[in-house]
Amino acid sequence: MPDEAVGGRGDEHEVTPVELFFDLVFVFAITQVTRLFVQEPTWLGLLRGMLVLAAVWWAWNAFAWLTSAENIDEGGVRLAILGTTALMLGVALAVPRAFARDAILFAVAYFLVRSMHVVLSLIIRRDDSESREALLRFIPTTLIGASILVIAALVGGDLRIALWIIALLIDYSGPAVIGMGQGWAVAPEHFAERYGLIILIALGESVVAIGVAANFVLNAKELLAAALGMVTVSALWWLYFDVGALFVRRSFRATRGADRARLARDAYSYLHLPLVGGIVLFAFGLETTLRRPGDSLPTVAAVALCGGAALYLLAHVAVLRRATGRLFRRRTWATVALVVLITAALYVPALAALALVTAVCVGVAGAEALGWREDRLRVRHPERDLDRSA
Repeated sequence: MPDEAVGGRGDEHEVTPVELFFDLVFVFAITQVTRLFVQEPTWLGLLRGMLVLAAVWWAWNAFAWLTSAENIDEGGVRLAILGTTALMLGVALAVPRAFARDAILFAVAYFLVRSMHVVLSLIIRRDDSESREALLRFIPTTLIGASILVIAALVGGDLRIALWIIALLIDYSGPAVIGMGQGWAVAPEHFAERYGLIILIALGESVVAIGVAANFVLNAKELLAAALGMVTVSALWWLYFDVGALFVRRSFRATRGADRARLARDAYSYLHLPLVGGIVLFAFGLETTLRRPGDSLPTVAAVALCGGAALYLLAHVAVLRRATGRLFRRRTWATVALVVLITAALYVPALAALALVTAVCVGVAGAEALGWREDRLRVRHPERDLDRSA
């Protein structure tokens, strides 16, 4: 559908309170993934947690597309979104035991959330034949994937994990295999802001991890670990919001039609998942560090602490590459450094491992801020260039 479409489709509008309310439940699901890691700090636990995160992310992502194309904060659609929010709460509550006793609750609630998205999309787009036809092409992968998760809940062991992987591959393959042609209207400012808010709230999960892990009697090591954790989270925030998100948003605004839809699919729908996944892994590693700052980290926690930050930076590199065509070398080398640090984190005290991660994250943020002073100012304050040219 053309970007100049009337009736709100593809037009800019503010992120509405009902969208933010829905997002809160999604963020609760993210915190539940961290709880899953804490309860099962094993390789199998990490795999299960990332599978659950991928499923929950794709459900949220579908509603982000829906609400970007339409302002849905009115009448019956608003009530339907609130009802879906209640279903999403059921999904979130089942996350820690999605592969155990709450498997059926998770799968059924998840299937209903995905089905509600399909129904709402068809209702909202009933007068837009082009958009409706585009949506109909994706319904099979959506419902087949969600249905396989219900089947997975009825079996156990390795077969359940295999079915989860198959379900997610089918669901995620829809936009890539079927393609994003005409009929997908995206309001770039609204869309980018929505994903930025999710990254912001996800980073807040790392702050929550600091509070959850802190003991009632704080000693010097715990206080130092909490301070280092906060500094690292601040650096991660800086790397996304200082100029990174602005570069992507500027490229996003410059595209039109199917090219814009494809950029939204790649840079946001697909590549923001590893951003969130990296944050969740880092939060788990940080929580483990705060609980035992003087001891060396277990293997899984060491991988989560260093590898989570590395995954976050690697996703940055991929998002920026897709949006701008440029390779951000500082972030690339920082990713490599964090991966190398995993080995060191297995032998040094957890507090020292966290300090090394902090040094890398703060170092790359500082190097970019100082090395790109003029470019950074132009990106953040384009109005100054306009004033000078005037």
